[in-house]
Amino acid sequence: MKLVVGLGNPDNKYDNTRHNVGFMLLDYIFDSSNFIVNKKMNSMEYITDINGEKVVVIKPTTYMNLSGDAVIKYVNFYKLNISDIMIIQDDLDMDLGTLKLLFNRGDGGHNGIKDIVLKLGSKNFLRVKIGIGKSNLMDTKDYVLGKFKSDDREILNDVFFKLRDIVNDYISMNMDSLIQKYNTKIHKE
Repeated sequence: MKLVVGLGNPDNKYDNTRHNVGFMLLDYIFDSSNFIVNKKMNSMEYITDINGEKVVVIKPTTYMNLSGDAVIKYVNFYKLNISDIMIIQDDLDMDLGTLKLLFNRGDGGHNGIKDIVLKLGSKNFLRVKIGIGKSNLMDTKDYVLGKFKSDDREILNDVFFKLRDIVNDYISMNMDSLIQKYNTKIHKE
């Protein structure tokens, strides 16, 4: 069994914001209408089967800085190995439209990841980092909570298109091959 987590903030006012890129990718791959609210687990979830593997896909409703609260509930409920978790996050320090996969790495200053590592007591999970760029003209909080412009959305849609098969590949490929496949894509373009 695998757990796929997109990070973001649940209120409609955060739709299309840079910090919600994890939610946005899951909506692109799985269609937002497939998610149901699971109040007990502090998330919106979609449970599916991919290549014979049960996959639980969640968007935590705990807000970004407490994302670990939802993740740990799923780990405990399903008795998951931490290495069977994929987290999709925004990354302020990467150019808009770039992506990078990391396994067993530090939080990189991302508060959602920091909380997940704290609650799990481990960083032994896969992270899919999607670059949102940064602005030297705005406060970081205002920037990450700001909405994407239409030109930015076009770039993001290209990234989402490249990532449309990532969950299937996560199920069927070993970690090194998966990281190699997606990290190599970045450098070739």
